Amino acid sequence: MKPLQISADTAVKLAESLGVPLEHLMHMPQHILLQKIAELAKEEASKSTPAEGEQE
Repeated sequence: MKPLQISADTAVKLAESLGVPLEHLMHMPQHILLQKIAELAKEEASKSTPAEGEQE
């Protein structure tokens, strides 16, 4: 399996966000990485969206 084709900056930011060592991230299967990125995006979206009944 070849390493992911992402920039060094992106890899460092993803490793920090996911809480995994950089070496593990670079050799993580792409489908698993995409699933984890989707989970992060979902968490971020829920944090930035105001709860029902709240006004901005």
